[in-house]
Amino acid sequence: MRKSKIYVDWGKSYLIDWIIEMFEDYVRILLLKIPPILLALTVHECAHGLAATRLGDPTPKFLGRVSLNPFRHLDFIGTIALFLTGMFGWAKPVPINPRYFKNPSRDMMLTAAAGPASNLFLAALFSLIYKMMFFLDYGPASMSSFLFGPLFFMIKFGIVVNVSLAVFNMIPIPPLDGSRVMAHFLSAEKAMGYSRLEPYGFIILIALMSTGIINTLISPIVFYAVRLFVSGGI
Repeated sequence: MRKSKIYVDWGKSYLIDWIIEMFEDYVRILLLKIPPILLALTVHECAHGLAATRLGDPTPKFLGRVSLNPFRHLDFIGTIALFLTGMFGWAKPVPINPRYFKNPSRDMMLTAAAGPASNLFLAALFSLIYKMMFFLDYGPASMSSFLFGPLFFMIKFGIVVNVSLAVFNMIPIPPLDGSRVMAHFLSAEKAMGYSRLEPYGFIILIALMSTGIINTLISPIVFYAVRLFVSGGI
């Protein structure tokens, strides 16, 4: 009986140690994801505000949205969603008044496209750093990987999360950026009908995400784009 109890106690101790180790790994990965996610969301929204300002609308600047301060842009639910999925997420929309634009349809399209474009720029920047680390032998197989491992993880995740945000936001479902881009290329009558989807857009997106349809549609695009950025995959 004593021997059996020793085995049981040892098994419990091993299970507890394993759970603690798994939890520590989860927290460590979560903390390493924070900088790339905050940067991706902040630059995305700031790009919207900057584009609108350059095109004549003072609203984003007046409301403090032309800023790299993440707390001006973050949406609690959208940020949590991005942490959990690593692919789907959103920030607070930048208020824009198209009446200030000289060409409202074109300028709304350019303002909308600025967000995903900024994420692709960040992905390209991260991929450049990624390749430089390999060139300088600071990759995961290097002797100094224990020092550069966390940085390397953040760079890899930075590529993935920025590509994911760009692709997700270009889905042509209101109020995502892709819907503003598509509306520019529709006739006035069709664009008006298309805009009537906006009150139901969020519900449609939640339904498509919860059923896995969006993941099925955009995951191949994201993975292919990431492989292109890193020239061979990560």
